[in-house]
Amino acid sequence: MKGRPGTGPSTGALPIPRDGRAAGLPGRFIGSKLGVLGLVMVAAVFLVAVFAPLVAPMDPSDQNLRNTLASPSSQHWFGTDDLGRDQLSRVIYGSRLALAVGFAAVPVAFLIAVTLGSVAGFLGRTWDTVIMRVADMFYAFPSLIALMLIVLLVGRGLPSVVLAIWIFGWVTMARVLRASILSIRDAQFVEAARAMGASSFRIVTRHILPNTLGPVVVMATVRIGTAVVALAGLSFLGIGVEPGSTDWGSMIAAGHKFYGVKDYLWLFPSLALSFSVLGFVFVGDGLRDALDPRL
Repeated sequence: MKGRPGTGPSTGALPIPRDGRAAGLPGRFIGSKLGVLGLVMVAAVFLVAVFAPLVAPMDPSDQNLRNTLASPSSQHWFGTDDLGRDQLSRVIYGSRLALAVGFAAVPVAFLIAVTLGSVAGFLGRTWDTVIMRVADMFYAFPSLIALMLIVLLVGRGLPSVVLAIWIFGWVTMARVLRASILSIRDAQFVEAARAMGASSFRIVTRHILPNTLGPVVVMATVRIGTAVVALAGLSFLGIGVEPGSTDWGSMIAAGHKFYGVKDYLWLFPSLALSFSVLGFVFVGDGLRDALDPRL
């Protein structure tokens, strides 16, 4: 039985493979215990951040100078700082800035990486040379120093940190995507798409990216946790968020002055930071297992 032209096997055209990995992605992700644990951890931090006014027992900026440096108790579960502010409330509100920088910075860096990595890997030649040399220039800067430089030039504050991650956060993801595209750019199904008259944009978006984006998606997920650490690190050094903002890094820096005396001042925000970052790392591990057909 003959099929319609262009649809049946009798046409002799090579079939273009469809990447079906995404169809079973939720099921494979659920099969990863670390991935599910990480998703629960991230969801917990997200819910705490969204409902901070309902969850926090006090206003994080309220000061009680008669009750400074109070140890953890039933009234103040995480104790109070040197200004009498409730540490639990400050840790809860600190999750807002942490997630804000992660979700505001990494998606844009991801889009930049996908765009430049696709152009470099698929078009090659001059495009590849120019983009990769620019990437090498950014890659040569130590990440923390680069972030500090941008923040010092633009001015401290959350927008400056986000801008710094936009500028420097795309490099590694773009290089990984370029390498993946180069490995399949001349594959048979890509040549078949060219022979059928598909445009370069369609080939990249419909055939190449679905088969190469997996590692980059995993990196972007982990990079959200890296962005949270970057904000905390800059705030710890005193050049992150503006003074008076409730941020885990500035809380750790303030509590470090009482190291060995009132260790709870730096311990609880450090645990909150570690909990959040581990959540994103575990989600990345789960996505890696779900997207990699060899696993």
